[in-house]
Amino acid sequence: MESDPDSAPGSDSNVDPAGAAPAPVRDAVADPHPIPDTGQVPDTGQVPDSGLDAGVGSTPDTSPTPTPAPEEPAASAPDALRPCLVQVVRDTGASAGLLYLVSLDGRVLRLAATTGVPPKIAALWERLRVAASGPVADAVRERRLVWLASQAELTRRYPKAALVLPYDVALAAAPLAAGPMVRGALVLLWPGSRPPRLGAHERRVVGAARDRMSALLERAAEDGRPVLPGRAPRHAAPARGPTAGPAEAQAAADFANRLPEGCCALDQEGRIVFVNTAAAELVGRRVADLLGGLLWEALPWLDDPAFEDRYRAAVVGHQPTSFTALCPPDRRLDLRLCPDASGVSLRITPVGIAATAGTADTVDRPAPDHQGTGGLYDLMHLVASLTEAASVRDVVELAADHIMPAFDAQGFVLSLAEGGRLRVVGHRGYRPEVIEFLDLPPFKDATAPTVRALTTGAPLFFASPREMARLNPAVPRLTGRGSWAFLPLIVSGRPVGCCVVSYQRPHTFAPDERAVLTSLAGLIAQAVDRARLYDAKHQLARSLQTGLLPATLPTVPGLRVAARYLPGARDMDIGGDFYDVIRCGGAGVAAAIGDVQGHNVNAAALMGQVRTAVHATAGAPPAEVLARTNRLLTDLDSGLFTSCVYAHLDLADRTVRLATAGHPPPLLRRPDGRTEILDLPPGLLLGIDPGAEYEATEIPLPPGAVLALYTDGLIEAPGVDLGDATAVLAGHLAREDPRDLDAMADALLRHSPSCGDDVALLLLHPPPQP
Repeated sequence: MESDPDSAPGSDSNVDPAGAAPAPVRDAVADPHPIPDTGQVPDTGQVPDSGLDAGVGSTPDTSPTPTPAPEEPAASAPDALRPCLVQVVRDTGASAGLLYLVSLDGRVLRLAATTGVPPKIAALWERLRVAASGPVADAVRERRLVWLASQAELTRRYPKAALVLPYDVALAAAPLAAGPMVRGALVLLWPGSRPPRLGAHERRVVGAARDRMSALLERAAEDGRPVLPGRAPRHAAPARGPTAGPAEAQAAADFANRLPEGCCALDQEGRIVFVNTAAAELVGRRVADLLGGLLWEALPWLDDPAFEDRYRAAVVGHQPTSFTALCPPDRRLDLRLCPDASGVSLRITPVGIAATAGTADTVDRPAPDHQGTGGLYDLMHLVASLTEAASVRDVVELAADHIMPAFDAQGFVLSLAEGGRLRVVGHRGYRPEVIEFLDLPPFKDATAPTVRALTTGAPLFFASPREMARLNPAVPRLTGRGSWAFLPLIVSGRPVGCCVVSYQRPHTFAPDERAVLTSLAGLIAQAVDRARLYDAKHQLARSLQTGLLPATLPTVPGLRVAARYLPGARDMDIGGDFYDVIRCGGAGVAAAIGDVQGHNVNAAALMGQVRTAVHATAGAPPAEVLARTNRLLTDLDSGLFTSCVYAHLDLADRTVRLATAGHPPPLLRRPDGRTEILDLPPGLLLGIDPGAEYEATEIPLPPGAVLALYTDGLIEAPGVDLGDATAVLAGHLAREDPRDLDAMADALLRHSPSCGDDVALLLLHPPPQP
């Protein structure tokens, strides 16, 4: 369950060494998995191997920050959606509801509103990366309902999600989409004791809520006021039922005050709405001081991840839970949490008095140091997340997401050793001018604390500006920070970089906290080392493929051309998609597009050979070009097959002859806008049978027409028939204006289902006569 780090509270920017962000989540086809009115919601059979998201386990940065989140305009809180969230939770009998909104760059889902669970308790699920595998991200990317009937199914299909949602719950995630844009997700949680299937009524309610919320989001976007996530999730409180009269309320208060044990009532947000005198005496506070405050703020010794876990288990699973804590200075208390839809009743008794049946789940531990425990608690989630971090950017985002909230830090910087200097590759909570000052100190600069930590291999902790000023007085003056931890990143005795965690105010680093931070630095160092290898391999592979594709297309009088290549967003390696336009002399022009099987260097190398073969035979009849190329590929015996469409355009006769080798059919948009799918005689994939023969078809290509050649990445999507997807693409082509061919190409790419495969697109347009 994660958001764009650049829009996180306290964030100024985040360097992306891997390149630009992907386009927002879009879909070109109608929802292939609508919520049905009857029957069980279909299971795609896919078993992802990670959790709610690669960023799960992160908590929000609640520290003050001088810089507003860049994506949050005025009035961005999704107030209009909160009543819908409350209603769908009430009408389905769910225990909790979560509303996610997609960030502006489309990479991240951020928790915008909750009901049934306080935002603080839902903080572990606040940020979801759209590209990661998880129930909510899958629902958004694939535009389908994801239904998990039990904790066992959650563990089987999404083991990482089970790590941060280890409660007996059922989960439904539905995308919020109206038109081409997916703008968010609706998530509902039920106790695991519910029936394993969604009932017909529940399906109708979820479908109606999804449609209503999607329409609100779409309408707001069309009005130029898109609903975006705010700084922190907002809680949507349900409407209260009939309330007790004054006499009843007084009688209930009298009854509770006569009890020898402590009683406390919390609303859905975790605020104390009633506390009896015994409870106030046990925690050493006055009743008036407790009323109206959040439990973990009124009693700071309960602001602890272990207690949060018990509280979360109670409100999400709607099951009683227990916890034993140390109330300073030395009083041990048993806390019993009994939840329902309206809130939580809390029973407080001294240890030894409340040892009754049904408290087997008691967590018997004192309330330890908050920061140390927070770090240990977050360590588990950081370990799980970093195993899937592919790039250096992923490591930066995940480390900042976990470390800053766990240690209540306000700043994070990650630098890597390059060419005798430390280069900042990512940061959070700093202004650009500060990062410019901190960036690229040479290893010989003994006054730079990052260099000192890296070259000595020992972490440095500065508890106050005065301590830091002894080494470098410019650091506290320019950063405005009060304390720092400089953690060297060491892998097998080899220094790779430095991680900096900073605080607004002076901060004493306890021994346990230092130990946890040092352990986290070791994890980050290993992840960074792996990620740098991935980045280097990825860049090399992309450079190879880019070099094999045509750098420019020839200028042909009487023909306008637009081409696009979009690498698969989720593939680690490269693919074999290619396109080409070749002048054949006179009024003849050849065009080809193809897709070599596989996503690796071998596929890219074979793609280069196919392009060479097509170039060598261009100008011959299309059937002969494919036959010769096929014989070459079978002689190479690469074990890979290739689909291809070859077209020969005669601009004088205004005709085009086409032949196909197992490739998706071309589209022809006529000058009047009518668009058809060209039904070409089928041909065998290249590289299978050296004796395969191909047949060409000749069709008119009048001025003003558009011939569209594309690879299957533009139409493929899980569960969608290719014929239907091709028809949808033809509809988009018909609606676009060919006078701006580049805009037409971009629009067709935006409508791509983004299934993760490479996409190649070639548009050929003889302009209309003046």
